[in-house]
Amino acid sequence: MKVLTVTGYKPTEIGIFKENDPKIAIIKAAIEKRLIGFIEEGLEWILISGQKGVELWAAEVALELKEEYDIQIGIIPPFEKQEERWSEDLKLKYEELTMVADFYQPLYNGEYKGPYQFRAKNKWLVEKSDACLLLLDDEYPGSIRFFYEEAKQATKDYPVYLITPADLDDIVEEMRMADPDYWN
Repeated sequence: MKVLTVTGYKPTEIGIFKENDPKIAIIKAAIEKRLIGFIEEGLEWILISGQKGVELWAAEVALELKEEYDIQIGIIPPFEKQEERWSEDLKLKYEELTMVADFYQPLYNGEYKGPYQFRAKNKWLVEKSDACLLLLDDEYPGSIRFFYEEAKQATKDYPVYLITPADLDDIVEEMRMADPDYWN
């Protein structure tokens, strides 16, 4: 696998309303653990559409990994100015990420026109990647269900790797055990 699409929930879908929520560190640790495994097996590109939440956190993790690994980041939003209605902090973070990404190109020129742009984005990401990594709870699929359905319908062999609530619980336990005070 050379190219991996990473996606998942938007922050509000998983009860995250602030950029300093401790749950973000847990999610980023889970993403990092999986990405390192894939990179060590030959992963070269990480693709995201740049939506807030899991995708932006994955881009931040990938940027940190670039310091140690030869990995490229591609951001392909469905249309221009997708960040238009975001908070100023998130807009700044998004703009920084698009500037430091190895590739940035909106799928459609111009601003939002209709839901077909999101369907096209999902289809494009599945077609252009070898597999995907999703933060997903099957019981509460949220908006990620549309990408998940597209991935499952892929005509090619398309592995869908999941980070589940159980995986996040394991990360919490690993983080707790890594704390020296845990053993006292």
